[in-house]
Amino acid sequence: MKITGKTALVAGGTRGIGLTIARKLAGKGARLIIPWYDWPEDAQAMQDEFTSLNQEHIFHKTDLRNPDEVRQLARILEDTCFGLDILVNNIERGGMPIVHGSYDREINQDQWRLEMDTTLLAKKILFENCLPFLRRAEEAVVINISSIAALTGRTGPAGLLFSDGYAAANRAITTLTQTWAREGAPSVRVNEIMLGLIDTRHGKKTRGWNALTGEQRRDLVSHTLVGRTGTPAEVAKAVLFLIQNAGYMTGATLRLDGGYILGGEKPAPIPPGII
Repeated sequence: MKITGKTALVAGGTRGIGLTIARKLAGKGARLIIPWYDWPEDAQAMQDEFTSLNQEHIFHKTDLRNPDEVRQLARILEDTCFGLDILVNNIERGGMPIVHGSYDREINQDQWRLEMDTTLLAKKILFENCLPFLRRAEEAVVINISSIAALTGRTGPAGLLFSDGYAAANRAITTLTQTWAREGAPSVRVNEIMLGLIDTRHGKKTRGWNALTGEQRRDLVSHTLVGRTGTPAEVAKAVLFLIQNAGYMTGATLRLDGGYILGGEKPAPIPPGII
């Protein structure tokens, strides 16, 4: 798919990974629709940046966990007559055990539901409201952003960064990706990018990473085959690949984790045998 002239909705586009993806799409000539809810100062800076480049970009305060507010966002799509060609479903909330501690703490009484509603339910609500517009396009692309927490759970070095609720929510995203690929076929491709430790998400630019000891950070990096955390720019490149170059890919999960999942154990030497 050529991105120039297309309309792209980027959830979580006010900062970090989502903002980097939005910049890449805008740079390729896409018209942006960016819902925002938290971080009002970041949201204003994002709006100022993109409005200076293209007055047709749309920004709307939307709690993506709220079906009524998402339906209002869908009405904006209808009223502008832009349609929708690309949906980057990049919304999540994860409580890091190193930061938040146990769910049993009083301060965390709503944390499990917050992780589930933001990481999983919001993606579902947004997709279902966007699907009618995506189907109108000759070709459309949906990209769900998830985490390797789906595979690791609260085990290994990353167990300090991935909470149980966040891991469970991400595990379900793969199932939804496959279901939505079937629903969207043949014109709407739906794929998933499963992220490892990215600088602005569970990586070195987060509060959780800085709460770790030096040894704990070294354990995480050494568990990653490429020996470092990833960058938002690398995530954005993967998003562009799925949009522009993966026309025969749908219902698939692309793991972008620097080899973290493979890094736990080295292959054993082949024994001499006994025959």
